[in-house]
Amino acid sequence: MIPRYARREAAAIWSPQTRFRIMFEIEAHAADAMAELGVIPALAAKAIWERGGNAIFDTDRIDEIERETKHDVIAFLTHVTEIVGPEARVLHQGMTSSDVNDTALAVQLTRATDLLLEDVELVLAALKRRALEHRLTPCVGRSHGIHAEPTTFGLKLAGHYAEFNRARDRLALARFEIATCAISGPVGTFASVDPRVEAHVAEKLGLRPEPISSQVIPRDRHAAYFAALAVVASSIERLAVEIRHLQRTEVLEAEEPFDAGQKGSSAMPHKRNPILSENLTGLARLVRSAVTPALENVALWHERDISHSSVERGIAPDATVHLDFALRRLASLVERLVVYPQNMRKNLERLGGLVHSQQVLLALTQKGMSREDAYAAVQRNAMEAWSGEARFLDLLRADPEVRAHLSYDEVTSLFDPAWHFKHVDTIFARVFGEGAV
Repeated sequence: MIPRYARREAAAIWSPQTRFRIMFEIEAHAADAMAELGVIPALAAKAIWERGGNAIFDTDRIDEIERETKHDVIAFLTHVTEIVGPEARVLHQGMTSSDVNDTALAVQLTRATDLLLEDVELVLAALKRRALEHRLTPCVGRSHGIHAEPTTFGLKLAGHYAEFNRARDRLALARFEIATCAISGPVGTFASVDPRVEAHVAEKLGLRPEPISSQVIPRDRHAAYFAALAVVASSIERLAVEIRHLQRTEVLEAEEPFDAGQKGSSAMPHKRNPILSENLTGLARLVRSAVTPALENVALWHERDISHSSVERGIAPDATVHLDFALRRLASLVERLVVYPQNMRKNLERLGGLVHSQQVLLALTQKGMSREDAYAAVQRNAMEAWSGEARFLDLLRADPEVRAHLSYDEVTSLFDPAWHFKHVDTIFARVFGEGAV
């Protein structure tokens, strides 16, 4: 992971010390279960906790041992033996490396996801507050980047709120799917370790026993997990891109906060760039980059190989830490976003009322004009207005074909923006619940 984009709480989950602590707890809880079953002496299991329970593991020493053994779990167990003493001989009875590594990874991913769920709540709170604030702030809606019809800035934000509500559900499901424990021994048959050991370890670590493992936890779970993170990252980028577009000089309907002392360019002192949104776009790309290797990890050889291991050592911390950072940054950005309602109004009126063309079309059809003729009449006047020859409203009022069906006042009434906002409260009730407005 890149420290620049890593919060301390998120990075700590992936520190060597945290991982070794989780590995120790897996081994120690397994020893407790084995002692209860009479497989190992109860005093030995007790000694493991007493001497290793509060130990600070020497990561340099473990690395030194691994350089000789070329095996990470053996290196760890050797170091634990140095701490615990002779009773450590009962550790890892009937277990295999994947039992420890896969279960430890499950613990780390669940802890990381708990942070992500907290982050999403912050994003949701910010989006809800700003959406309610701008529930009836008129702005132009765009399709293909071109003016379409009026909407409100609150509706824009409400749409993103609904999306992050779905993100919360996806993360909760991803957490559930990844939170499984495997202590099943070589090739997953439980021949050398009782299934009750797995059940005990799972309960102690807040996991569920994997129904069937082939020595490794099936990697379709991990593929689904990283895919869920990628979808959340794409939701971040969608909102970030919206903010970037709205901050363009020619638009300037909203803007990232620009703090005292901040500098926008090393060359141009006037610059105020959407650096936070651009950063979020980049972080979203990093998170999504985990999906393809996670999918490719599903197809391991037979009961196991370790081609997935090096991949997960990279993508697990990177994807979760970067997504955590991005969500926190997004929450702050939305909370502090500077909104310019006056510019929204100016842009809404920029084309002289062309955004009301559909109302005119519908009114003409309701007065008996065929849809084809009505469309042609409205488009003819719209194209003249688009070219800047006259205001759309004035052209329609002067068009004999239009006036044959609509009076002067009727045409004028079709340019009331309020027509577009009559169901805003209905939409808000759907998104935020009844009584939110």
